[in-house]
Amino acid sequence: MKLREILTSPVFPLGKKWEIKKRAGIYESEVTALVRGMVEDEAIREDQRWAWERWRNDADALKNK
Repeated sequence: MKLREILTSPVFPLGKKWEIKKRAGIYESEVTALVRGMVEDEAIREDQRWAWERWRNDADALKNK
């Protein structure tokens, strides 16, 4: 993946409802379950992976401003 290539963020239909499935046997908040469920969506996972790689490899982010 080249960081110079800009990906478009995923667009979901208005009113999309995310399924909140908490893990059994451990404590998990509804927010954590929602975020985990969203990241399981391939489009969101790819978008977030690209954003992380861009941030991690950005030389300006390492400079103290």
